[in-house]
Amino acid sequence: MQRDTLVSHVNEMLDISRFRDYAPNGLQVEGRESVQRIVTGVTASLAMIEAAIALQADAILVHHGYFWRNEDSRITGMKKRRIAQLLSHDINLLAYHLPLDAHPTLGNNARLGALLGVPVQTWHGEQGIIALGTLPSPMRVEALGARIQERLGREPLLLPGDGREIQMLAWCSGGAQGYFEEAIMLGADAYLTGEVSEPAFHIARESGCAFFAAGHHATEKYGIQALGEHLAGHFGLEHRFIDISNPV
Repeated sequence: MQRDTLVSHVNEMLDISRFRDYAPNGLQVEGRESVQRIVTGVTASLAMIEAAIALQADAILVHHGYFWRNEDSRITGMKKRRIAQLLSHDINLLAYHLPLDAHPTLGNNARLGALLGVPVQTWHGEQGIIALGTLPSPMRVEALGARIQERLGREPLLLPGDGREIQMLAWCSGGAQGYFEEAIMLGADAYLTGEVSEPAFHIARESGCAFFAAGHHATEKYGIQALGEHLAGHFGLEHRFIDISNPV
C-alpha cells in the first residue's frame, strides 16, 4: 500500500488534531513510498531500528518517537545515529503519543484495562486520557498488585494508602503520576500508572488511595501492538511487534 494512505488512515483514526502534545504525531521521518512490512514497538531506540532493519521493514510505528518539546533540536550524536539508520535504509517512522493513549479500543489505556479485567467506563482529564473503571468485585490491594504483576510480567511498586478494598480504579499509562490527585477527586480507591514521584507517597498516605507504579514501558506495550494488528488485518500488511526490554 502507499505510505501516505497508511499515514492518513492512522492520523484520522487516532484523531491526532484534537491533542496538544509534546511531539509531532504521524510521520516523523519519511522513507519509501510503498509499505508492506511494518514493525511496532514502544520507543524508536537504535535497538528498535536495528531490529526493523534486520526484518526488512518498510515502516516503524512507535509510541515514543522524536522531536520532543524543549529537547535540543540539533541532529547530532544519538539522534544523528538513529535518523541516519532510518534514512540510509529508507524506513518510515510514525509516532503516536497522546492519541494512542486515548483511543477507546486500541489505545494504551483501553488495552491495559482489558488486560487487567477492568473495562474503561469513563474518560477524564483535560485531554481525556485518564481512564476510570469498576472492578467486577472488590479486591484487596495486595491481590490487585498480584494481578498487575501476573498480567504485566513486572512487580509494581505499591503505596497501599489506607489498605481499603479496591472497587474503583483509575489509570493512565506511562509517566502520568501527576494525575494522582485528579484520580482521587474522581473517587478512585486506587490509581495505576507507569512511574512514581516522591509526592505520591505522602498523597497515598494522607488520602487513603492506593498507588501502583507498574513501569512506563510495561504499561505502554499494548496500544502500539494493537494498532499494528489492526493495520495488518485492515490492509493485509505483514506486522511484527518488537519488545525491546526496558525495566523502567
